[in-house]
Amino acid sequence: MSFSLNAYLPILLMFIVAAGFAVGNILLSQFVGQRKSTRTKLMPYECGKDPVGSARERFSVKFYLIAMIFILFDIEVIFLVPWAAVYRTLISQGLRTFAYIEMMLFIGLLLVGYIYVVKKGAFDWGERARREAQAEARALADAERTVRARKTAA
Repeated sequence: MSFSLNAYLPILLMFIVAAGFAVGNILLSQFVGQRKSTRTKLMPYECGKDPVGSARERFSVKFYLIAMIFILFDIEVIFLVPWAAVYRTLISQGLRTFAYIEMMLFIGLLLVGYIYVVKKGAFDWGERARREAQAEARALADAERTVRARKTAA
């Protein structure tokens, strides 16, 4: 088996097309897009939270919980790609039923985990969750005021 650089030409072409598409869209939006700079648009934006107040302000635990759940399910779903890549090989070896049952068990476990997270209310951003977040923010603000008051009194 000899090494040939020509075998990698389609991959290089794919990267060139992807980079060209990205750069083309950015340039097109710069030339064609509207530019209405408002105070809100010029503000920095991060994590769905307005950047007002102290830089040391704490985020609700819900932000971190959602991020960890996303990463967890994202990594688990990535395991579907190698399974799909070797599925035909497994079929040719007579392991069709085993491979199918194995993947259905994996997807079933993912589904059980998802149902558990939903039942725990991790994705609940309704009125109750907002009230809890606001109460948490008030408690943190009160604690911060108390610390400041002690520093000024000392």
